Amino acid sequence: MKNRSVLYLVAIVLVGLLAFWGCAGTTEMSAAPEETAPQEVAAPAEEETPQERSMSAAEALQPVYYDFDRSSIRSDARSALRKNAEWLKANPDEKVKIEGNCDERGSNEYNLALGQRRAASAKKYLVDSGVSSRRISLISYGEEKPACRESNEDCWQENRRADFVGR
Repeated sequence: MKNRSVLYLVAIVLVGLLAFWGCAGTTEMSAAPEETAPQEVAAPAEEETPQERSMSAAEALQPVYYDFDRSSIRSDARSALRKNAEWLKANPDEKVKIEGNCDERGSNEYNLALGQRRAASAKKYLVDSGVSSRRISLISYGEEKPACRESNEDCWQENRRADFVGR
């Protein structure tokens, strides 16, 4: 008796799914359009957008590097952030995701929090420079996306960064 109930239930579910899928693909067909003589239409002049006139986000936006266990903006990073802000202001339709990254030292949880603080400090600089905060999203990868995989100070410095990705 129990097996029969299960079979009925499965059959009802299958019929329901088939009916759902069958109805989902139904579209109304309109009458075939009447044939008309081809007319020549002048093509509109293509206008360049600000994005086409300037570099793409991947080319223009520069990473920002941080000191060990810090999320404050270094003086040498200000010029990169200034250029990023200028590019974003010149391309108002572009949005950016700031990815906070860390070196491998420290726990995963600590590095995720530190990466978030780094991304937030870069966002604050951009917002203070006149970029709308609605155009900026943040994510922290902690130590999960290293730019360099060696275990030395030069490599660790490369991994302590905020990347800017157009979206």
